Amino acid sequence: MSVHQDNKEVVKAYFNAMSAADENTVAAVMKDYIADDYTFYGVHPYNQQSCRDTVAEIVWQPLFKALTAMQRREDVFMAGESEIAGDNWVMSMGHFTGLLDGEWMGIRPTRKMINIRYAEFNCVENGKITQTGLWIDIIGVMHQCGINPLPPQTGASFVYPGPQAHDGIIAGAQQPEEAVKTLAVLNQMIDDLSSLNMSGNDRCPPEVLARTWHQDMTWYGPAGIGATYTIERYQEQHQYPFREGLTGKVFNGHVSRFAEGNYACFFGWPNLSNQPTGGFMGLPGGNVSADMRVVDVYRREGDKLKENWVLIDIPYWLLQQGVDIIERTRAIVNPV
Repeated sequence: MSVHQDNKEVVKAYFNAMSAADENTVAAVMKDYIADDYTFYGVHPYNQQSCRDTVAEIVWQPLFKALTAMQRREDVFMAGESEIAGDNWVMSMGHFTGLLDGEWMGIRPTRKMINIRYAEFNCVENGKITQTGLWIDIIGVMHQCGINPLPPQTGASFVYPGPQAHDGIIAGAQQPEEAVKTLAVLNQMIDDLSSLNMSGNDRCPPEVLARTWHQDMTWYGPAGIGATYTIERYQEQHQYPFREGLTGKVFNGHVSRFAEGNYACFFGWPNLSNQPTGGFMGLPGGNVSADMRVVDVYRREGDKLKENWVLIDIPYWLLQQGVDIIERTRAIVNPV
């Protein structure tokens, strides 16, 4: 098997072992699959960690404790060599599903089914996981529990589906040239956005997006922004509010960016820095330049991008501007 198939097997075994774990055994499971020299990149309040046991304590134990019968429901599973540093990664995207029987992130238990949207990147070296990037949509969980920590969003809020083509679980080896095609389209799209940043054009015509996107593209954004469909509605409901409501936009690069078949993904630490001028997500402007940690997962159809799942660490972006929505939610809906 190729290194990517080998790495998929390592990560699948890790996921299976985690599915059989609980809050008392999860640290031992992680020790079996994760290297001693380990870096973890997580959304706020997890942030960056370098100790495997700490990640077990602050990330996984609270999840296992809060969610009864938690299961991982994958929509995309893929592997590839990052064009950033040449290391090899496996990415899983979907939802953690369970019964919210305990408090989590300051949210009171509902005793009802919950879906926690996630994207998880694992770098594998010599049969061990050495790096993890884990994004979860905390605001999306709040929405499911009837909590709205932000003003009304421009897009639609719902539990997002997996790929329209139902081919996101890539079990077998793919033709390398397909990944090359996918990355070429993705990088052209990134270059187009960089050119817009340099030009200062915050309201580009739809023809610019049509170079790399299908007309009936779907963009599944983070809760707080929402999802949108077709180029024109994407521009109206996300691109224009994002570009016009933020200034000083700087692209900081990615930690991992790779493709397999007609899927591609990346994450950065942080990807972007920007300063709100007012209006974005219905919030006022300020004088603080804040970092955005972002995950993108793409599906290519033919020679253009068709679907895009996006997670942004919005709680961290707001925290840098003096608003801790996790603690604020805890204090309001679940006071001690």
